[in-house]
Amino acid sequence: MPELPLSIAQHYHERTKYDPETIAAKSKQLDWTEQPVPFKEYKIGAYFDLKPYLKDPSEDADADADPDAAWWHRLSSLLLCSYGLTAKVQTVDDSYLYLRSAPSAGGLYPAEVYLISRGTAQLPAGLYNYQCRTHSLVHFWDSQVWPSLQAACFQSPALENTQLAIAITTVFFRSSWRYEDRAYRRIFLDTGHLLSNIELACAVNDYRPHLIGGFADEAVNELLYIDSEQEGAICVLALADLLDIDQNLPKFKTALPGNTTTDYPKISEGQLLKYLHKATHLDSDPTGADGWKLDESEGVLEDKYNFPFCTKVSTVTPSIPWGVNLETLENTMLKRRSTRAYTGASLSLGELLAMLDFTYQPQHYIDQGLDGSPDYFDLSLIETFIAVSGVNGLEEGCYYYAPKAQELRQIRFKNFRRELHFLCLGQDLGRDAGALLFHTADLNRAVAKYGDRVYRYLHMDAGHLGQRLNLAAMQLRLGVSGIAGFFDDRVNDVLGIPAGEAVLYITSLGRPRS
Repeated sequence: MPELPLSIAQHYHERTKYDPETIAAKSKQLDWTEQPVPFKEYKIGAYFDLKPYLKDPSEDADADADPDAAWWHRLSSLLLCSYGLTAKVQTVDDSYLYLRSAPSAGGLYPAEVYLISRGTAQLPAGLYNYQCRTHSLVHFWDSQVWPSLQAACFQSPALENTQLAIAITTVFFRSSWRYEDRAYRRIFLDTGHLLSNIELACAVNDYRPHLIGGFADEAVNELLYIDSEQEGAICVLALADLLDIDQNLPKFKTALPGNTTTDYPKISEGQLLKYLHKATHLDSDPTGADGWKLDESEGVLEDKYNFPFCTKVSTVTPSIPWGVNLETLENTMLKRRSTRAYTGASLSLGELLAMLDFTYQPQHYIDQGLDGSPDYFDLSLIETFIAVSGVNGLEEGCYYYAPKAQELRQIRFKNFRRELHFLCLGQDLGRDAGALLFHTADLNRAVAKYGDRVYRYLHMDAGHLGQRLNLAAMQLRLGVSGIAGFFDDRVNDVLGIPAGEAVLYITSLGRPRS
């Protein structure tokens, strides 16, 4: 039986794999003079300074002087925790690297965050860009655009009663300058980190974000007045204000299917990223009137693999406490940093289980005020494997994590430190971590369900899960760092991960070196 032709997303994935035989030949010297600035500036527009509202007005004896202060505080806190500036680091050439609350591969921050207002008592209708360096909003378009947003999002019911929305875009060259065509993977992983922050920051500030992954790309680009050759919309979120009963909405479907493209030309190096992005655009809603209706049984975590005769370890564990009014969570989001080096010392089994619990079992955190069923695109497509090198109380080897059964299922029995160092392109993080967590997906199955647009959904979901791991590790005073560069096919071979599973993302977990 002849093999089916690869779709453009599958072709992209194959073309951008790292392989030890070819990685050196494909690498190129970075031109540091061309490094893009990770900020967008507007020469015109009215500025709304959010810094005065960082302090909770309930703690201020004079709070009654400004009845809108509480509303502004919630919005200010939401944006700071989501994508705000959290550190300024001087580099060797006396320039500065600005770090944000959401991690980004290489510190390149390709995402831009726009706020769209329907028109509230506090925020006039129009378009706003979040300026993280000054923690302010620039109001660069002051006309009503909400009907256009609804049309571009195919009349998503999440926008029917809400008053605010966030649009996330990416400036492609900020990431492709360094990572070339493979940057597309990192762009969507980075966006997943940001989506996770938005989800949790909304819980802290009495909002509920509703993901919208199915929208008319060019219509949203035009609405935001961006040059689609340089920047593209990749996600929209309706922000439901939970203090307004009319905005307490049910869940809706977040992902719509797109085309599957198997007829494409020979694409030269350096052009693959933009070709894939345009090939995954939506022009219209292919599902019709019922497209946004959610089937509660769809898109949830599943236990895909039950390996015969494997050792099984329960992962049921007490939940991580996040403090009164989630204050500890908010502080953790603002203090999060990617770990640069590990000591090689072991984690405890309890620590690993706590991180898995926070990441995959959100229903355990409802009593702390978090969303027990946050929006993802389709978690039924994501699988998790864990390479254990140093976890006290857990045998070394590779495990499949079964989230529904809440158990680890061992599939390989070996210490893989040396191999993991190699698989992670020689990064010491891979060798010295106590555990490496691998997010994978069956691309054939995923493309069959959603078309090539699923490549976006998969990486955003993997990044979303990865950021929850980041925050759980930080709260436990552990080290954590995402790894998006690895020898793709060798991972499956070495660890025993089924060949049909494409590796999307790695999260390393360990004891941080001071």
